[in-house]
Amino acid sequence: MARMHNPAHPGEVLREYLGDLSVTEAAGRLGITRVSLSRILNGRNGISADMALRLEAALGTSAEMWTTMQAQFDLWEARQKKRPKIVPFPPAAA
Repeated sequence: MARMHNPAHPGEVLREYLGDLSVTEAAGRLGITRVSLSRILNGRNGISADMALRLEAALGTSAEMWTTMQAQFDLWEARQKKRPKIVPFPPAAA
């Protein structure tokens, strides 16, 4: 699988799906607080498996789409940080 360069946070994509729907209305339909949804939309919180299932039910998308998008974003962010030197494990005995 090709690595994405600077993938969008899933909250940015969700904002497009919501269109003109207010944050308050969307949060109510999803059964979450306005603050929780706002944090996702502004990229401060990620999309959990539970939220992915809620979005699947509300938008007709797949939960896997949202969790994959979140995982790609999280991996990209982690790759941007300085990593410690990792010493590989020895090969397993056959």
